[in-house]
Amino acid sequence: MKVLRLPQQIADIVYTIAGILFCGFALKSFLVPNQFFDGGVTGVSLLLHEIYHFNIAYVIVIVNLPFILMGAYQVNKTFALKTLAAVIGLGICLLVVPFPQVTTDKLLVSIFGGVFMGIGVGLAMRGGSALDGIEVLALYTGKHISFTISEIILGINIVIFLIAAFHLGLPTALYSILTYYTASRTINFVVEGLEEYTGVTIISGQSEEIKERLVMELGRGITVYKGERGFLKESFDISNPVDIVFTVVTRLEVSRLRNMVHEIDNKAFVFTSSIKEAAGGVLKRRARH
Repeated sequence: MKVLRLPQQIADIVYTIAGILFCGFALKSFLVPNQFFDGGVTGVSLLLHEIYHFNIAYVIVIVNLPFILMGAYQVNKTFALKTLAAVIGLGICLLVVPFPQVTTDKLLVSIFGGVFMGIGVGLAMRGGSALDGIEVLALYTGKHISFTISEIILGINIVIFLIAAFHLGLPTALYSILTYYTASRTINFVVEGLEEYTGVTIISGQSEEIKERLVMELGRGITVYKGERGFLKESFDISNPVDIVFTVVTRLEVSRLRNMVHEIDNKAFVFTSSIKEAAGGVLKRRARH
């Protein structure tokens, strides 16, 4: 069992080290020299650095410590230990690696600082750790108040950007919002990848042909639910049995699937939903080839 797990452990370490280097590069080459900041715990650390001139390497470790402890209870101890190691590694990276300042152009700093920060945080997440504790805080807070995790994170970041606008000026705060947005989108891309999966549900009277073409043409696995369609306002008592077809495709295949379905039945009801992770079945077999 240990032999089988070793490659994954090595991959986690490689992901985390790469994430640390990307985050260090984003901070020292883009954000810190230009007085820019990000959202979350990293944003709080950068604000403390700019306002009180504390060394960013020490601040980013100290500010993350409470959230790492919280993560031990909210997630698990393994996650907390990995995160502690990653955050300490980031602090050491900021102290010893001589990253050069790349540019002073504000637009380039806000975009590429966010891109490299997002790559770093995303890679660390793929390695099973976190370089920013705001997700843990949102998870904890969400259990005590009636807001979603996304709403909590948004609220915390609004406070951070308001404080930054007051102390560092509105233009810097606005550019930093762009940095945060760029970093967030990059994190999603790194964690979910280009092969982000989409669940597609199809309700049609031509379900037999649709099922056949999904399997034979697109090579997708399908699941069929037995249901009824009809129940319209003008004929509520009239309904017909129907096969409800569900399949999972990559987001690059959604358009092709939708066109194929509408070619068979232009009145078919098709709706999609995002899937964060998918494994096994046809997906697993396809991935091996």
